[in-house]
Amino acid sequence: MEVGIIGGGKWGQALHFAFSKNHKSRLYSRTPKHIEGFASLEEVLACPLLVFALPAQVVGEWLEANFVDKGQSILVAAKGIDVRKHIFLNEMFAKHLPENRLAFLSGPSFAAEVMRALPTALVISSHNTSLAQTYEKLFPSFIKTYTNDDVVGAEVSGAYKNVIAIASGICDGLELGNNARASLIARGLVEMARFGVHFGAKESSFLGLSGAGDLFLTASSTLSRNYRVGLGLAHLRPLEQILKELGEVAEGVYTAKAIVSMGTKEGIYTPIAKEVAHMLEGKPPLESLRDLLSQNG
Repeated sequence: MEVGIIGGGKWGQALHFAFSKNHKSRLYSRTPKHIEGFASLEEVLACPLLVFALPAQVVGEWLEANFVDKGQSILVAAKGIDVRKHIFLNEMFAKHLPENRLAFLSGPSFAAEVMRALPTALVISSHNTSLAQTYEKLFPSFIKTYTNDDVVGAEVSGAYKNVIAIASGICDGLELGNNARASLIARGLVEMARFGVHFGAKESSFLGLSGAGDLFLTASSTLSRNYRVGLGLAHLRPLEQILKELGEVAEGVYTAKAIVSMGTKEGIYTPIAKEVAHMLEGKPPLESLRDLLSQNG
């Protein structure tokens, strides 16, 4: 099959590497990449199967400026919530093509490990079962794929876990111990499930690869950009400096703000996300920890 990938960051390149094992994969990014299969935007948009691996905060603007609907299907490999409009990615893409041509990728997947062909398992969520199965065929043998129809569950999991990962990095940066981190991640899972169910997600999704699987990975490794943001905050480093040295987008920085705004509007209890947002704005981590421990739930 022929697939076109939009977004040449580490995750886009990792997917290009994986798909190229058995199929013809083309990759486009604003910055040219010296890799086999790099193509122009026109060539990529001509592919019947597209994969979007752009940072979540630029997706809406990019679609408005560049996307031309030629009947393509899209697998969304980005994770996040638009911080300006407070909408999910599926709502952004729905403005440009029908939901039966949309699918969403989630699950534990560090780009560096995919590039080494190390095994993992991912979920493809779509209201179109046939489309999800078509995208399944793109993946090589070292990536096990599952399909479901819980698009909102996949979206909330992929976005929220980055926020909990920042909190986890702060926890480890403060050297609070394994017990504290495990407690934080467990309560984070409950919090993200509560948020997702409110918006129509299935609670069971948060116990699978999209939810617990991706959360456990992202919140416990320095390969996670968001976890590294948390480490930096714990050491009282300015956020701007942390992000500059990171050199990549840490979606949780934006998602935390969006979750707090949406949670406040909808009356959803989001204590961890709220404290992460406060710390991103400069609140001392130890003060946030004290306030978090004093809350119920």
